[in-house]
Amino acid sequence: QVQLVESGGGLVQPGGSLRLSCAASGFTFSTYAMSWYRQAPGKERELVALITSTGGSTNYADSAKGRFTITRDNDKNTVYLQMNSLKPEDTAVYYCSADRLMAAAARRDRYWGQGTQVTVSS
Repeated sequence: QVQLVESGGGLVQPGGSLRLSCAASGFTFSTYAMSWYRQAPGKERELVALITSTGGSTNYADSAKGRFTITRDNDKNTVYLQMNSLKPEDTAVYYCSADRLMAAAARRDRYWGQGTQVTVSS
């Protein structure tokens, strides 16, 4: 049914780059805001980047600003996270999330991917 499948994770050296992809299916992708979260060992899951349903607005965690870029292609039902100038502290499992709030119906639909490991190490 609903699927969010992340890809592109792996091992990269500090200062390197990586592009994560999240392929969505089973729901109307273009009506959902999309986000990337990450969770490092022993830490809480944190929001990294968010993009609105149309791609008209983005938000980033302070730690990601200037280094990470979230984009989406609604024709391909895919959201991306371009990560540049990677640091060891970026090491985490990165999760893709879809979010839709239907305020009039008091309903929120939220979906999560399984995550992809990003390891930044020399």
